[in-house]
Order: sequence, then C-alpha cells, then structure tokens
Amino acid sequence: MFDLKSYLDSRKRMVDKALEQKITPGKESDRLSRAMAYSLMAGGKRIRPILCIAAAEAISGADVDAEILECACALEMLHTYSLIHDDLPAMDNDRLRRGKQTCHIAFDESTAILAGDALLTLAFEILAMAGTTHLKHTHQWIKIIHIISRAAGYQGMIEGQMRDIFFEGKTVSLDQLKDMHALKTGALIRASVNAGALLADASLEKIDRLDRYARNIGLAFQITDDILNIEGDPEIMGKAAGTDQLCNKATYPALLGLGPSNAYLSKLIESALLSLDTFGRQADPLRAIADYIVQRKK
Repeated sequence: MFDLKSYLDSRKRMVDKALEQKITPGKESDRLSRAMAYSLMAGGKRIRPILCIAAAEAISGADVDAEILECACALEMLHTYSLIHDDLPAMDNDRLRRGKQTCHIAFDESTAILAGDALLTLAFEILAMAGTTHLKHTHQWIKIIHIISRAAGYQGMIEGQMRDIFFEGKTVSLDQLKDMHALKTGALIRASVNAGALLADASLEKIDRLDRYARNIGLAFQITDDILNIEGDPEIMGKAAGTDQLCNKATYPALLGLGPSNAYLSKLIESALLSLDTFGRQADPLRAIADYIVQRKK
C-alpha cells in the first residue's frame, strides 16, 4: 500500500531544502529578505511543487533532480506571493496564515507588498535561469514559463482573486463559481502538473490526461477549502474559520449547501482518478494526493 505521508514528508523536505538556498539578505537591509523567508518557510504543505514532482515521476519514474526542484521552488514562491497579497487588509484582511501572523502583521503592509512582489519576480528569475542552465529542456522551459505566467496572471490566479472580491455579497451562478475557482486555485495547480509532465518529456496524450487530472483536483482543492472554512478547526488549519460567511464570499457550500458540495467533491476526485487509469504504479502519488485533498483537515 502506498504511504502518502512518507512521500509528502520526503518531497516536502526536498523542496524546503532547495527553498532555503534561494533567498539571501540584501546588502543595505535584510528586512525584505526576512519578510520573504518568513512567509515562504512558514510550513506550508508544498502541494503545488509536490504535484510538479509527482507528475514528472508519473512519466519517467526517475529520481527528483535539480531541474525539477528549480521549477518546484518557483511554483511555491508564486503561491506564497499570492497568499501574502491575499491576506492584506485591502484584500481578505487575514491575521493568521499557517498558524503564524500574516506577513503584514509580523512586519507591516509596505514590507508585505514588497515581499510578495519580490517572491513573484524571483520565481521567474529562477525559471528563466533554469531554461539557460538545463539546455536539454530549453524548449520545454519556454513552454513552462508561458504556462506558469498565464496561470499566475490576469487570465489566471489574479483574475480569480478579482472575481472573488467582486462576487462578495452577490448571487452567482454555479458556472460563475466554477470559473472563479478554476482561475483562483485551479490555474496554478494545472500549471504545476503540466510543468512536471513537460520536464519529464511526456507525450501529448499523457499531458492531456494529466491536465484533466489537474483540472479536477484544482477545483476539488478549492471546494475543500470552502468546506473547511465552515467545518474546520482553526487550531488545526492555522487560520480562522467562518470568514467566508462573514465576508459574504461566493462559495460552494453557500450556493449548494454542504451535502451537495461534498457529493460534487467526490465526483471530481472520481474523475481525476479515472484520468490516470492508463498510468502504472508510478502515478500512485498522484492518486493518493487526489484522495488526500478531500480528507485533509487544513
């Protein structure tokens, strides 16, 4: 039986070790680098970089190499930047993240904004450098930079956050909600899986199957977040519960109710697993991660 906990722990250690080497203090002041590291190394689950690694392993079965870790680090930096900015008073105004004070509380708003900006730009510096260093996959790196920049930009994650703010207090359709979640959370998850597949030289057919897997788990991940915001334990989650309802956020439980939301969640995971039916045991981590998404408590 596949041991997901051991797998997640080992891959998280790999990513954490690589991330620790990416930020160095500035010459005049290390306040910015301390703020960047504060949020980046706050103990996140590293789901996006691990999905990138697991997708590559599902194709090649090879050990995790430095090339994939570069991409994994960039993905986690992009995710962390988005969390720093989402937590700001102008956005979600959250005070806790991963059981710690949010960046703007631990430092200040200006520093948090700059720390987020710095992580965003550092992510693309890492991706561009990888493309000039690992010449075997130069063409793939160009595709990866395009995929990730689109997923993180105004046609992806940022647009999703914009809709999340715009929809507060409004009645939205199921299609509008699905599209918002696909952008806000799903886009970077899809990019993570596709990037790993490209670095492993996957065929177009396998990339398509992995993309279907990623689309389903991306939406499932956000629906689980919506449910946890109602039923989750703040002590376990490391952040407050009930905030979606207080802010009149557009969520699946608010639109459909908890029962139908859980039923839809199960259907998404079933579809995700079905997309992997032609893959062998090397895709077991991806299968286990799909199940983990609906079972997680934080």
